[in-house]
Amino acid sequence: MSFTFDFDVEKTRINNVDGKKLLNTKADGAPNLDSAKPADPLKEAQEHLPPTDLHFRLVDAVSETLTIGNLAPIHFLNETIFEKTASEREDGEEILSRTMEQRSDLISGVYEGGLKVWECTYDLLELLENKGEKFESKVVLDLGCGAGLLGILALKRGAKLVHFQDYNSTVVEQLTLPNVSLNSQENDEISDDEGRGQIQEDSDCKNAAKDEDKQQVTYGLPPSKKRAMDPSQTSLLTRSRFFSGDWITFLALVLKEKPSPKYDIIFTSETIYNTAYYAALHEALHKLLAPDGLVYLATKSHYFGVGGGLHLFQKFVEQRGVFSVDHLWDGDEGLQRHVVGLRFKTSSHNL
Repeated sequence: MSFTFDFDVEKTRINNVDGKKLLNTKADGAPNLDSAKPADPLKEAQEHLPPTDLHFRLVDAVSETLTIGNLAPIHFLNETIFEKTASEREDGEEILSRTMEQRSDLISGVYEGGLKVWECTYDLLELLENKGEKFESKVVLDLGCGAGLLGILALKRGAKLVHFQDYNSTVVEQLTLPNVSLNSQENDEISDDEGRGQIQEDSDCKNAAKDEDKQQVTYGLPPSKKRAMDPSQTSLLTRSRFFSGDWITFLALVLKEKPSPKYDIIFTSETIYNTAYYAALHEALHKLLAPDGLVYLATKSHYFGVGGGLHLFQKFVEQRGVFSVDHLWDGDEGLQRHVVGLRFKTSSHNL
């Protein structure tokens, strides 16, 4: 099934789908990024707790397994099956039916694309594998998490705590939480096998995997449980928290906590497609990143029909003067994709 952004290309160069202006312009015709504000009503943030029957909901689920280099395999619900079973899922926001009806991967202010794993997420996963990023004892935020693959990787690599945030509650409840649970089941099995000394490594398969330069996706049933367990008590879930809502209300919600969280690493992938959201995103990064923390931002050069992209966001960041921006990876095939790192200009890493 082919999906597209729900925008008229010509109109959205200056307007969003409601006809509200995304950007004002300066006298010289350049976009005034300081004037960009969200045109849609705020979506109140809330925290989502893992349901006690989460494991049983996954008994008949069909999952994909993503393997990149030497990274631990990451399991996630198959997108095609998810779409075909949309009518059977709880969806108070009605985004599943609306995306099917409109054949769209994005409906501004209603659904922000979290049901799809976007290309730049794979780019960032490959970069993390190549860099050998360490997560032990770190607190991580997967901002605009969608399927949650980046946060799941951090959990599998020993992160102390990972917070997952997506605009839509349906995405968090029907996709992010189940995906973390799928990977929790595998972790439990590995722990059991290691304790009994029963893990045997297939060296032929391992060597073949090392020869693959790109990610490999396989399909199958989710890992089977060897013992009955309340999924809320599995290791990955106990180190995770889940939130939905827009960035403004999410920031307000977590800042109420004492002490409020500071994240050592913040992931955000394909979230700068709309210039109207730049101020809210920048504020969240500014308030939540630890003093020596790092933001990994994966993005396309430009999002046609929506208006955002790396160049405009980088100009916005430069205007604010809070972060330095370093290009960590630049792809030159097709529509250019990038991974950049943001650090505070006062960070010791920049001294």
